[in-house]
Amino acid sequence: MRVGVNGYGTIGRRVADAVRLQPDMELVGVVKVTPDYKARQAIARGIGLYCTDGQACEKFERAGIKTVGTLDDLLEKVDVIVDCTPGDVGKTYRERYGKFGVKAIFQGGEEADVAETSFVAQCNYEAAIGRKSVRVVSCNTTALCRVLNALDSAYGVERARVVIARRTSDPEETSKGLVDAVVLDPVEIPSHHAEDVKTVLPHIDITTMAMKIPTTHMHVHAVNVTLRNSPSTTSVRELLTNTTRVKTVTKADGFKSTANLFEYGRELGRPRGDIYEAVVWADSVSVSRNDAYFFMAVHQEAIVVPENIDAIRAVFGEVSAEASIKKTNKTLGIA
Repeated sequence: MRVGVNGYGTIGRRVADAVRLQPDMELVGVVKVTPDYKARQAIARGIGLYCTDGQACEKFERAGIKTVGTLDDLLEKVDVIVDCTPGDVGKTYRERYGKFGVKAIFQGGEEADVAETSFVAQCNYEAAIGRKSVRVVSCNTTALCRVLNALDSAYGVERARVVIARRTSDPEETSKGLVDAVVLDPVEIPSHHAEDVKTVLPHIDITTMAMKIPTTHMHVHAVNVTLRNSPSTTSVRELLTNTTRVKTVTKADGFKSTANLFEYGRELGRPRGDIYEAVVWADSVSVSRNDAYFFMAVHQEAIVVPENIDAIRAVFGEVSAEASIKKTNKTLGIA
């Protein structure tokens, strides 16, 4: 499968690197708007660098950065384009992708109607098979779908209530500045995350509340799920531990904060210290009657990377969900 990536920022760089690890995919090139150090890094890694249009190519030329061609040139060479442009920008390219007859993978920063279906691999892989366009949902939605799908399959979910403490910005987004406040985001309840979960798991009754806090590394969720059955605390811990792309950690091993998780990601030796799993503190898992509670952390820069890889396979419909997830997990080092 010949793959192009439009956007080479926080997500785009990670998706491009992940594509290069897949034995059944070829990264043809990436598209950038700005001639900066990221563009130079792409060339240094042997990645074909494209610009959005002729005018942008002139900027690259003046900066001494050689490009292979424009986005249109790339679209003529690929089977699928992964759109990793900033939120609400991807929809402006939708018709352009369609004009060239390539399949398109969009990100969660876009509204759900940008694509034919929203996607989380272990929840609704089959819904994306053969589609022309797929939207990989946001980092928070991806994490919620993974754990809620596991709980629903095992015990049935009656209702979910989630409070999300969001990082203010990604580490490199210095233009947003430091925020010496807790910002309700939004003030209204529920936040958009609840409706986004329903684009993948439409039968789940969920309410979400969100706020921004002054940190850059991870989101944290406080989750309360009312189950139709009444499992033991041990049973829920074991279920989450054995769910693919969900990792449980304990305070006994020194995991008491997102700082510990961030350091752990670097110690794993993964590129950029990425944590692709939704991380649940096993000590926080508690069941009272039919209510399960736990804390979960989400590495916003990395968690959707495996979903993008599986989405590429899904739109071509050549392998099953189980086979794709297994292959992606192996290449990215997910146990």
